[in-house]
Amino acid sequence: MVLYQSPDEIAERSAAAMWDEDQASQGLGMTLVRIAAGVAVLSMPITAAMVNGHGLAHGGFIFTLADSAFAFACNSRNQRHVAQNCQITYVAPGKLGMVLTATAEERQRGDRSGIYDVTVRDAVGTVIAEFRGHSRSISGTLVG
Repeated sequence: MVLYQSPDEIAERSAAAMWDEDQASQGLGMTLVRIAAGVAVLSMPITAAMVNGHGLAHGGFIFTLADSAFAFACNSRNQRHVAQNCQITYVAPGKLGMVLTATAEERQRGDRSGIYDVTVRDAVGTVIAEFRGHSRSISGTLVG
């Protein structure tokens, strides 16, 4: 007998399967704060290894946080998705010691593609970056 699972329960199971395999996000100190169908929130502290000589975070680390939130959101329905294209605009710098939070939200989802917006903020709510990602489904699921 198959028990009904809500979309958010499916998102939690899918995220757990992804997280188990995501050594890159874990290695950068990311934390999965929240997951729901079409939504993901991840946080990451800016460490000394992530800043340049001016004490500012490299754009790539901020992109990686936003991209990870995007990935968790677009895979939250237990259908494997990959990035088709992404665009990021840096608004303010990340600085040593900041904890950044990336909130990804589904804007549109079709049979094989989706559009997701991610906002990266610091602890006081200042926008650090805006990211938009387009996803494309591939075959398979994350959990049975």
